[in-house]
Amino acid sequence: MAKWTTADMPSLHGRSVIVTGTGGLGFEDALALACAGAEVIVAGRNPAKGAEALARIREAVPQANAGFEELDLASLASIAAFSERLRGTRASLDVLINNAGVMVPPVRRVTSDGFELQFGTNYLGHFALTAGLMPLLRKGRDPRVVTISSVAARNGKIDFDNLQGERDYKPMAIYSQSKLADLMFALELQRRSDRGRWGVASLAAHPGVSRTDLLPNGAGRSSIVGLTRRLFWFMFQPAAQGAPPTLFAATSPDARPGTYYGPDKMNEMRGHPAEAKLPPQAKDAEVAFRLWEVSERLCRVQFG
Repeated sequence: MAKWTTADMPSLHGRSVIVTGTGGLGFEDALALACAGAEVIVAGRNPAKGAEALARIREAVPQANAGFEELDLASLASIAAFSERLRGTRASLDVLINNAGVMVPPVRRVTSDGFELQFGTNYLGHFALTAGLMPLLRKGRDPRVVTISSVAARNGKIDFDNLQGERDYKPMAIYSQSKLADLMFALELQRRSDRGRWGVASLAAHPGVSRTDLLPNGAGRSSIVGLTRRLFWFMFQPAAQGAPPTLFAATSPDARPGTYYGPDKMNEMRGHPAEAKLPPQAKDAEVAFRLWEVSERLCRVQFG
C-alpha cells in the first residue's frame, strides 16, 4: 500500500460499479473508475447535476462507459424503485460505493419517511440500498460494498433512545452517529456475509478532511462551519486527494474485507491510503447487531 495512487488501480474493464453522489468525492470516484475502464453508474437525486457529472466525465474520458440513474436516498420509495429498476435491467453488479450524504443542517429536518435527515440519508438510505442491490451483488465478480464513514465517527455514539434526534438535536452529534453507523454497518455486513456465505466483501473508508460542498450545503455557506470551509480552504485537501482510500477499497486486490481505510498522515486527515484506526465503539458487535435489526425494521428490508 506504500504511496498507493489511482495510477495503481488495476484495469476495470468488464466490471460494473454504482457510486452514490454526483459531486465531490462521488464524482472523483466515478471519474477515476471510468478512467480505469469500469462501467460506472452515477446515482443521485438531481438529474441536472447527474448530467453535468456525466458531461465532465466524458470530456475527460471520451470512451467512458458511464450513465446516470435517479436515486433519492432520503426516500425509501425512491430507493426501492431504483433497486427494482436495476434488478430488472441487469444480471449482476460488482461494486457498490455508498458515498452520498448530508452534513450538519442547523435545524432538524426529516426525510420523506420521517427519519432525521442525516441518519436517514447517510446511513438508513444506504442500508436499504445495499439490501435492494444484494441479489445483483451476489451474482457479481469479486463483489464489494464500500461504505464511506468519516473521521467524525470517532466521536459518534449509537443512541438507541435518540437515533432520530427527536429528543435532542445536536447537528454534529447526529452526523457523527450516522457516520459511526455507516462504519458499524460495513463491519456487520462482512460478519453476516461470512456467516451466510454470501460471497460479498464489505469494506469501509473515509476521505480524511476534504474540500467538498458537504459542509456548505448542509450548514449553509454563512454558517460558522461554512465560513470556516471557505476562509480556511487550505486546510482541506482537494476532493481528488480524498478519493483514493475509497478507490483502494473498491479496486485493489490487496484490500481486505472487513477493513477500514483512510489517509495515512496528520491523524488520518490527508495522505495516501492506509488501514485506518477503528474507534473503540465501532468494534461493539452487540450494538452493531442490534442496530442492524432496528434498521431492517425501519427500512422494511431484509438481507436474507
